[in-house]
Amino acid sequence: MIDQAEKLRLRMNQISETVQNKEEVKNVPNQEGFKSARVIAVTSGKGGVGKSSLSVNLALQLQKAGKKTVIIDTDFGLANIEVMLGIRPRSNMADLLFHDKRIEDIITKGPLDLGFISGGSGVQELSTLSKEEIQEFSSKLSLLDDMADVIIIDTGAGISDAVLEFLLCAPEVLVVVTPEPTSITDAYSLLKTLNRNPGFDMKDKRISIVVNRVTYKNHGLEIFNKISMVATNFLKMRLEYFGEITYDDKVSRAIIAQKPVTLAYPNSRSAKDIEMLAGKLLDESSIKENKGGFARFFTDFLKNNKHK
Repeated sequence: MIDQAEKLRLRMNQISETVQNKEEVKNVPNQEGFKSARVIAVTSGKGGVGKSSLSVNLALQLQKAGKKTVIIDTDFGLANIEVMLGIRPRSNMADLLFHDKRIEDIITKGPLDLGFISGGSGVQELSTLSKEEIQEFSSKLSLLDDMADVIIIDTGAGISDAVLEFLLCAPEVLVVVTPEPTSITDAYSLLKTLNRNPGFDMKDKRISIVVNRVTYKNHGLEIFNKISMVATNFLKMRLEYFGEITYDDKVSRAIIAQKPVTLAYPNSRSAKDIEMLAGKLLDESSIKENKGGFARFFTDFLKNNKHK
């Protein structure tokens, strides 16, 4: 068995090699004693479409199904995840940088023992760090691969540089839309901007659409077909349909009560829909080939951001 100190040293060696040779960050090697977590980014073209609610409730359903899940809130400046979980973290990602915290110290436990990490301003300050500081920070974060089966990254909404970088590095992306025309057009704008980025490669990516607040059966599929047709014809992007969530006033009631809807109203229409979506993620056929887990994800993120 490898203790945590030894794992940290090995991870630092891995990160050191990839930081020194940025042209060869293709795979972060999985040495003996390491495993790779599944990394899923949840995003949207605009705010107010239920992105964070989906992130939280999917994470809880995966945790309930026996998958150790950690949700990372990278929507800097907002506290949506904290509000929905009804918790206030004592530490955030910046504490790994400046207060010599361990990864265990910044994980707050939520309902069902779900792990939650508040991004704070930590990632935004990475560009100011030295190479040695980056190596240590990355190695600490990469230990999440040993601690979680699934890592859900709740990004900000829109097409900011920070959001795009998270999407470029994540092997799986869920794009949340609603039937509103502005949500559909903003989702397409997000896809178009992502597609035009020089670092984007569809071969390394699974992009799925989930339609929230539908009002009749197969409403989501209709919305998906519209987005998919335009994305295929003009962007040459292959999208997948993840599913739909029925409009339900229980969701807003749950948010007011600071409880996730799948826990506050487990028999509601929206909770049942989210439970089905979690089942799709648990289906082995839906799992994209894992190439390095969170260690690979964050190393790619640092590679893209350090020398901008």
